[in-house]
Amino acid sequence: MHFVVCIKQVPDKTDVKINPETNTLMREGVESIVNPFDTYAIEEAVRLKARVGGTVTAISMGPPQADAVLREAISMGVDAGILISDRAFAGSDTWATSYTLSQAIKKLGDVDLILCGKQASDGDTAQVGPGIATHLDLPQITYVRKIEEIEEGRIVAERLLESGYEVIESSLPCLLTVVKEINEPRLPSLKGKMAARKADILVWTAADLDCDPTKLGLDGSPTKVVTIFTPPPRGGGEILTGSADEVVPQLIERLKTLVVGNAS
Repeated sequence: MHFVVCIKQVPDKTDVKINPETNTLMREGVESIVNPFDTYAIEEAVRLKARVGGTVTAISMGPPQADAVLREAISMGVDAGILISDRAFAGSDTWATSYTLSQAIKKLGDVDLILCGKQASDGDTAQVGPGIATHLDLPQITYVRKIEEIEEGRIVAERLLESGYEVIESSLPCLLTVVKEINEPRLPSLKGKMAARKADILVWTAADLDCDPTKLGLDGSPTKVVTIFTPPPRGGGEILTGSADEVVPQLIERLKTLVVGNAS
């Protein structure tokens, strides 16, 4: 079977910068990491390869330095990495991103299963995985916590719900988004790190994909960010000290003051 895992390089949350002109994240020159949720997708793809046989291809869309996350995926057991990189993709929203990734997956040819992390830590939209499935006209199972069965043309998975889970059967090919409950990502071995260092990362540009140029990048993104701002710091709280008998009357008076103030 051919498994494809879509991964993303995201800014380290301690070093987030915004382009004031486009209101988009500045990624070049910013310390970045592999999206934490995607490590679970990588791990599950590698486990599936060991379980039923096949190959795993990792795909990432981003600037040239995003090849680092592909090398990390290879160090964990992925067979090959493909970087989708072009200035034409800059500023893509979730719709344009999912469209571009879907075109790359089409170029790969026969694919049995696509795996994605449930969402990216920088956007938290959880839209790209389902968007890829929509563009490819494939069935999808989101928030997967366990793959119960997988065989030629068929998969059975447990999908996490707020109040439990449901078991869903789907035909293959299909797309899964996975949650952290599905596994525990492995640490790369020394052999894996050496393989990742030597690996040739294939780079595809817009010219390599059968893309509609009007659907790429910032111009092809229907989502428009009006403004981005840093929330104001929270005001300091007041701590009442003393015994319960001493503190309760003080608390009641404070609450009365707040109620009267809000009413006026």
